[in-house]
Amino acid sequence: MSRIGKKPIIISNGVEATVGEASVQIKGSKGTLIVPIHPKIKIVQQSEPKALLVEVMNEEDKEQRALWGLTRQLIDNAVQGVQKPFEKSLEFIGVGFRVSVSGNEVNMEVGFSHPVKFTLPEGIEAKVEKQVLTISGIDKQLVGEMAAQIRRTRPPEPYKGKGIRYTDEVVIRKAGKAATKST
Repeated sequence: MSRIGKKPIIISNGVEATVGEASVQIKGSKGTLIVPIHPKIKIVQQSEPKALLVEVMNEEDKEQRALWGLTRQLIDNAVQGVQKPFEKSLEFIGVGFRVSVSGNEVNMEVGFSHPVKFTLPEGIEAKVEKQVLTISGIDKQLVGEMAAQIRRTRPPEPYKGKGIRYTDEVVIRKAGKAATKST
C-alpha cells in the first residue's frame, strides 16, 4: 500500500484542476501545467473538500503501487508550483568566476578560455545577486534539471572548493599532497 498515494491532493482557492482521459490540467495564478496520467491510474475529483484522489485498479500489482505514489506527488507538485514557483540557488565560487543574465540567457565565466552561454527554456526565469544565481519556475522537475545542467558545467572540486554549487550543498574538502609529507 502506498502511504503517499492514499493522501488526498488539496486544491486551494485560485487553483483549478481539470481531469481528462490521460492527463490532469492544473491552472493557477502563475501558469498552467499538464500532468500525464498512466492508463492504470484513476483520478477522482472531490467537491467537498475540494481535492483530488489518486486510485489504482489493483493494489497488489507492484508496478501500479509504484505509479500510485509517483502520480500523486507529480500532481501535488503541479498544484504547489502554480501557486508559488519553485526555486534553486547556485553559488559561483572561484577567482574570476562571474555570472550574469540577459533575457533568457545565462552568461558564465567559470575558468575556461571562453565564456559559457546557457539558454533557459520557456517558463524558467533566472536572476543574479552577487555570485548567486537563482532559477525559478512553476515546473519542479524543469527547475531542478536546469540547475543541475548549469552546475554540471563546473562542479565543485574537493581541494580548493571552487566551482558551481547549490547554496545549501556541503563540499567535503580533501587535504591534498602537503598533508601527507609530514614525516
